[in-house]
Amino acid sequence: MATVNLTHDDFISTIKQNDIVLVDFWAPWCGPCRQFAPVFESMSESHPDAVFAKVNTEEQQQLAAQFQIRSIPTLMVFREQIIVFSQPGALPPASLQTVIEKVVELDMDEVRRQIAEHEEQQEGSA
Repeated sequence: MATVNLTHDDFISTIKQNDIVLVDFWAPWCGPCRQFAPVFESMSESHPDAVFAKVNTEEQQQLAAQFQIRSIPTLMVFREQIIVFSQPGALPPASLQTVIEKVVELDMDEVRRQIAEHEEQQEGSA
C-alpha cells in the first residue's frame, strides 16, 4: 500500500478506522525528511496491514501543533487509536522494521491497563 497524505479533516477518521497507523510528520524543505521518504514508502509496500500516512507540517500546521511536533521528520505510530511510539529523526530501514515489529507484538490490553494506572496515579497526586 502506498503512503497516504493526511489533513486535519481526515486525520482522526484514519486513526479510528485502522488498527496500526504510522504517521510521518515532514516538510518539503527538510533534507532528512526527503531522505526518509523512500524508506517510509518502501516499508509501506511490505506492510499492507498498516496505514503509512504523511502529514506535511507546512500545510497542516494545526496538526503539527496539536501533536507538539518540534523537529522533523517525526515518526508517530498509533495502535488502536493510542500513540505507542513517537520519535524525531529519520530512521534507517532496519530500525523502522524493528519499530513496526514491536508495535505489532504489543499487548494492547496491557498498554491500556498501564495508561489507566498512570492516569490514576496522576489523579492521586493532583
